[in-house]
Amino acid sequence: MADLHPVRITVNGVLVESLVAPRTNLADFVRETLSLTGTHLGCEHGVCGACTIELNGKIVRSCLTLAVQANGGEVRTIEGLSQDQRVKELQEAFIARNALQCGFCTPGMLAAAKELTESHPNASREYVRQWISGNYCRCTGYQAIVDAICDVLEKNHSGSCAN
Repeated sequence: MADLHPVRITVNGVLVESLVAPRTNLADFVRETLSLTGTHLGCEHGVCGACTIELNGKIVRSCLTLAVQANGGEVRTIEGLSQDQRVKELQEAFIARNALQCGFCTPGMLAAAKELTESHPNASREYVRQWISGNYCRCTGYQAIVDAICDVLEKNHSGSCAN
């Protein structure tokens, strides 16, 4: 049996202390240890973006990030991000634009969209497309997702996402 390592991670505002195997990824930690199943696992190679969460204020692929790497850090999963006003705006826009179908990609897509709208408030439509290109969606064809993100950008930053 592998040695277990102690971790102290603040997850969605709550300090969590646990013992983890050295190779336990952050996605498995939040899903299996903490029962926060909003973080989805798709490819498990960092390609699809389904596992995207926030670590210390920046999005990461939680399937590629070890739980021990997050020791001492702050993690926000979709469960915690959903309390954020910007994410609430994005969720409303996703619903209004029918930007979700099966919903598998949605938690990772929302995390990526939140970081985009906060770090690049004047993003163009093309920039939005490029930004979310690392988050795969098999259902929507992306147009509705881009429209929803642009709606939030336009609402908050006066029309920066023109067609």
